[in-house]
This record gives sequence, structure tokens and C-alpha cells, in this order.
Amino acid sequence: MKRLLLITERFAPDLGGVASSATRLVRTLCQLGIETDVITWSRYLQPGEVLPPESLDIQPRVYRVGLYRHWDMTMPHTLNFLEWLHQTYNYDAVWGHYLFPSGFLATWFAKLQGIASTVSARGNDVDREMFPPGDFARLQWTLQHANVITAVSGDMARKMRLLCGRDDVLVLKNTVDTEIFSPENQTSQQSTSVFASEEEFTRINDNLRDSLGIASEEVVLGFCGELREKKGQQFLLNALTRVRQQQPACLLIIGEVRTSQESLLQLYATHQPEDAQRVIVTGHLSNSEKVAAHLRLCDVYLQPSLWEGMPNALLEAMACGCCCIASDAGGIPEIISHGENGFLLSRSHLHKLGEAVLECLAMPLGEKRRIQEAARDRILTAHSITQELQQLQTVIDRLIPNS
Repeated sequence: MKRLLLITERFAPDLGGVASSATRLVRTLCQLGIETDVITWSRYLQPGEVLPPESLDIQPRVYRVGLYRHWDMTMPHTLNFLEWLHQTYNYDAVWGHYLFPSGFLATWFAKLQGIASTVSARGNDVDREMFPPGDFARLQWTLQHANVITAVSGDMARKMRLLCGRDDVLVLKNTVDTEIFSPENQTSQQSTSVFASEEEFTRINDNLRDSLGIASEEVVLGFCGELREKKGQQFLLNALTRVRQQQPACLLIIGEVRTSQESLLQLYATHQPEDAQRVIVTGHLSNSEKVAAHLRLCDVYLQPSLWEGMPNALLEAMACGCCCIASDAGGIPEIISHGENGFLLSRSHLHKLGEAVLECLAMPLGEKRRIQEAARDRILTAHSITQELQQLQTVIDRLIPNS
């Protein structure tokens, strides 16, 4: 059996797309018969402390390492631990999930040990590192020296080719468990998140609305993930105000608000106190079934990102049959075809998000259902677990020949 070491800044139960995609990738790698260990950093441990996995016999083994205040202490310490792990398990390759810090450390460690490395760009890591205060030299070195490099979207792959002069960048798309993330009219014996009858769905849906304090006449504008500036937080709030000028509405944040961005919500409450009362934040939800149930409440799902890779949350919303409005950032236009399976809004026109929501709500029911069905079909066709298995096998065949 081949052994792989994956380094990631976040891993379940951590929040965010990096944690979600890393966790899903590791699960799929294990299904492919690759013995996989995970190194991830934690702010909840003492600096340098290593929390070992609960069992050494269960895959994947997840090691959590306490962060120092700065990377110039965290990285050398992590490197020492990586050396001990490699001496113990003799890995065939190292995977860096996100270009920095994970990708750089994976590539450097692999070079030191004479083994293969791969790095995956997942979000705005290319854009963030190529401009100050990012480290362009380290970014370029990582891309030039990793044996295999992957990008989550075609847009990101094109940028990486320009940066490192390589034409062998693989696109490794984000995928969705379409058993869990599915519309209410789907049935499945393998998932408790879908319902066998419309009556049963309506009852559970109404109970969830009541528990969240959503009035029966309110339309639900949805967002999923960690709300912060790059996700278009201000545009979401402005859209809520605009829609509420026409009809009752609430903004459902399925996740959390980044601590550094809470002041913006407080400012919003000062200027728009009544609207601010209709911002509902669920907090971190413990499993995907709960996330899917909340997504099904959304009359319109919004993703007004300023920078993006290929957002997991948008894929999950489309898989649930949501009517989605998103910006044209990053790989989003590779997912949404405007007017066919959702709606795109230029990043220069995100101030018109509220108007776009009102137009979407005014659509005839038949037209809306057509778009919702097309959204789910896109995910089933191009972003299902089956596609990920095939894509990962291609990566592994390049990384560890004859695996």
C-alpha cells in the first residue's frame, strides 16, 4: 500500500472551504487505497504541542500541531515533526493543500527527503500570495518545484501556468455529496437529509423555520460559510435592505461571521436597526445534513464574492436545487451559466444585488423550477463524488506511478 502525507491549514471540524475540501479529499484518497496521514495546525493548542490521533490503527491519522505566533517558528517546528513521521511511516509522497503555508512546506519537505510532492490551489491563494504582503518568490518556487500541481478551477490553472511556465497543471474540481445535498423532492435510502414525501418535508421545513424565528411570510436570502469581506459581506447586507423595502425578508447566514468583521454588522445595526434584526446567524453546524436542511430554506442563495476559487457552498446550494445569484469571481462562471442554471452578477455591479434578488423572486414559478433543476443537473454531471474519484486517480497516477 502506498503512503501519503497531506498537510493542510484546516481540517474537519474546522470551518471553511479549505477544511471541507481537505476532509473530503482525504476520505476519497482512503477509498482509493492510499494510506493517508494528515498534519494540520491548531490555534487551540499550546505553541508546538502535538495532539496525536485518537487511534494509530484508524485511517486517516490526523495530527494537530499548535501554532506559534509567527510562521518562522511554526514551520521549523512542524518540519521537525514531519521528519519524525517520515522516519516512522516512510511516505511515498507529500500533498500540500493550499499553496501557502501548506504547499510550500510540503514541497520543501519532499525535496529534503527525495520524495514526490503535489500542491493544490483551492481559493484565492494565488492572488493573495502574488501581491504584497504576499511572498511572490516563495509562491513561484513552490509552483516550479512541486512534481504535480492542481487547481480547483480553470481560471486558477491559467494563472498558475502563467506564473510558473508549466503547461501540466491539472484541474481538480470541488465536488459535492449529492446524496446529502439534494432537493426536498428527492428520495434516498442512504441519507436522512431527504424526505420521502412532500408533506414530511413541509413539516420539517416549517419546524426549522420556526426554530430560527423566520416568519411564514418572509423570503429567505441565504449565504453559507464564514462571512467576511472577500465573500461580499457588505453587498449581502445592502441586498437585504433593498429587498425589505419591497417585501418581508431575512438574511440567513448558515455558518459564522469572522470575528474581525463583526464591527461591520454592528455598524449596519446602527444605521439599519430593523433590517439588522432580520440577519440570522446559525453558528457552526455540526454536520452536512444540517447544512443541507438550512440551504433548502433559501428562496434565493447569494454568493457575491470578490475573490474565489470554486466555492463549496455554492456547489452545495446548487445541488440542493437553490436558485443562486453569484458574482463572476474566479471559477464561478465555470459553474453557473447565466440564465440557465443560475444568475451571474459582475463584480463591478454587486451594488445591484438587491435588484437582482427582486427580479429573481418575481420570476414565474415554472421558470424558477427550470433553473433549479438545471442547477442540480450541473452538479450531478460535473461535480459529483464519482468525478472526484476519477480526477484523484489521475493525480495519484502522476504522483506515485504504479500505485
